[in-house]
Amino acid sequence: MIPAGVPTGAPNVLLIVRGRRSGIERTVPVTLLDLDGVWYVQATYGAEGWARNLRAAGEAIVIQPGGRRSPVHATEVAPDDGAAILRRVLEPFHSPRLLRRLLGPNMRPPVGLLRRYRIRVDDTPEDYLAEAARHPLFELRPV
Repeated sequence: MIPAGVPTGAPNVLLIVRGRRSGIERTVPVTLLDLDGVWYVQATYGAEGWARNLRAAGEAIVIQPGGRRSPVHATEVAPDDGAAILRRVLEPFHSPRLLRRLLGPNMRPPVGLLRRYRIRVDDTPEDYLAEAARHPLFELRPV
């Protein structure tokens, strides 16, 4: 669906990464985070599979909706910086006035987001750091 340009309801892309042992290219759907023009992907299920391959290869191909391919260099973000980025991404959930207007007085940030990353928006900086250490974040720079 992604290469065909069919809307998925999320900023999903396909990431093609060469296997660290087999050398075979593997394709995995990931959510691309575009933060001020810088691309990031996070290993939602931890440092397994594609994240280990990306860590070893240091490069990948991103297939964007519509099929456009972009070769990228991948750099793992240090957990300290990853925690700051994660906190910044969730910053809009700290604005209760806007969300209350949109969602009503009993608002709550999207459960799917909170469940996926197992965090709450009122967590401490140490909680964000622990989350960033469990789920590696990679910066992708176009070649």
